[in-house]
Amino acid sequence: MKFSNINRNEMIESLKEKEFDVLVIGGGITGAGIALDATTRGMATALVEMQDFAAGTSSRSTKLIHGGLRYLKQFEVKMVAEVGKERAIVYENGPHVTKPEWMLLPIYQGGTFGKLSTSIGLRVYDFLAGVKKTERRVMLSKEQTLEKEPMLKKEGLIGSGYYVEYRTDDARLTIEVLKKAYEKGALPINYTKVIKFIYTKKTINGIVVKDEITGTQYEIRAKKIVNAAGPWVEEIRELDHSKKGKTLQLTKGVHIVIDQGRFPLKQSIYFDTPDGRMIFAIPREQKTYVGTTDTFFNEDKLHPFITENEREYLINAIHYMFPEMDIQDDDIESSWAGLRPLIFEEGKKASEISRKDEIWESKSGLLTIAGGKLTGYRKMAEAIVNLLAVSLSKQENTSYKECLTKNLPVSGGDVGGAANFPDFISQKAVKGVEYGLTKIESQWLASIYGSNIEEVFHLFLENKAEALKYGIPNMLFAKLVYALQCEMAVTPTDFFTRRTGDVLFNIQSVHLYKKPVIEYLADKLEWNDTAKVKYTEELELALKSAVGTV
Repeated sequence: MKFSNINRNEMIESLKEKEFDVLVIGGGITGAGIALDATTRGMATALVEMQDFAAGTSSRSTKLIHGGLRYLKQFEVKMVAEVGKERAIVYENGPHVTKPEWMLLPIYQGGTFGKLSTSIGLRVYDFLAGVKKTERRVMLSKEQTLEKEPMLKKEGLIGSGYYVEYRTDDARLTIEVLKKAYEKGALPINYTKVIKFIYTKKTINGIVVKDEITGTQYEIRAKKIVNAAGPWVEEIRELDHSKKGKTLQLTKGVHIVIDQGRFPLKQSIYFDTPDGRMIFAIPREQKTYVGTTDTFFNEDKLHPFITENEREYLINAIHYMFPEMDIQDDDIESSWAGLRPLIFEEGKKASEISRKDEIWESKSGLLTIAGGKLTGYRKMAEAIVNLLAVSLSKQENTSYKECLTKNLPVSGGDVGGAANFPDFISQKAVKGVEYGLTKIESQWLASIYGSNIEEVFHLFLENKAEALKYGIPNMLFAKLVYALQCEMAVTPTDFFTRRTGDVLFNIQSVHLYKKPVIEYLADKLEWNDTAKVKYTEELELALKSAVGTV
């Protein structure tokens, strides 16, 4: 099955009619990983998400698949080793959504990191993560460091460590994992909110959900239910009357985006601030983004946004490390705020709480998973599906396969391996020109969609006349048609925020083309006037939130 031309009503009927082995609550990266792992082992699997896929934490991270170098300072060696190794696996299985990123860690007199400790730390990091020779750390002199990034603060600079992390599009990674799960037989659906559990003799065996688009309610039956709702894990536990024992502590991280014309960063930087925080500054798509903060959060989980104090904190961090850059508040084009659902630890600061994941089961049989990092999503899924396999095997007197996802490309990842991806892009660029796109447009689209590019080209060609009719540029239109027909995009915010990331990294384009995109979606999805107003207002709220005017 391909994740395309989905009839939502048909999917709902399938969800109503079938009893599933596994039902996952939560369409972020953790839930997506669980759905893929479970369905590839032969478990009948469904997934429900109350918002859009990846609308919570999984589109609001630092957008790095990284091993957590700073956690070595907290002696979390096992976690660093495990997620460090996962970086290369995630990259190999989806090179169109994950890319190696050389990172510069500057060393200053009196700073958190000394030259010897950095050298040893990065060497240990390479060892724990199993880093291949071509990506192992290099220690640079002051002169070599400034050659890599001339804008760095020169006073007190000793040198730097130079090592590899991986940059990702977190929302698109989540979507691609879900699409692969669907191809393998899972049924994932967005805008479907759990409102009640169904029990037989005090054991959960189903849920009642509300379709947030139509308002209708229906039941879905399942033998085992997994709560992977991220920041909403506690609300799901409350529905099960099992909110006791372990509890979550939400922390908020924010990032700001500045045009490269104002902040022409050549090189990704990971630096410490005077108050002991670690900050990333990363160039991406003609922009530079900077983050993250780490503060406790107890407000509106649906709409976290950046505050004036947080903007000021990150601007001051830029001034501290890049004193020649006179970045001001007006230079911030966009921003985002995300929530980390961590396991509560008494007496610890937000930045000190462990990022380890934990799994526990309620008396009714509800399995909950919380904590963890984006990088470790596949191993988190493997751990919980191992438990599901044991439980279901006892119930059904059957057996299930071992985890298959280590060497399984996500949707779009069948490009002949990561090393072959540049050649793959070049080959597909020629094809795109035949369909009426420019070579640059074709290359860019192939780099985003990987082995799904043929379908993107086909849909563009099939609907090309409508691009002119609605006044939407060809490349944006190709993305729009594909998002609508193959990626379950429902609203303009789904498209501009999570299917493309334009609200964050190309906000001017959103302002230019939001009206024709809304008109196209309204016609294709047959919105009434109320729906059109609702989704237009939702996009305006996303834009206001991004520029910090909410």
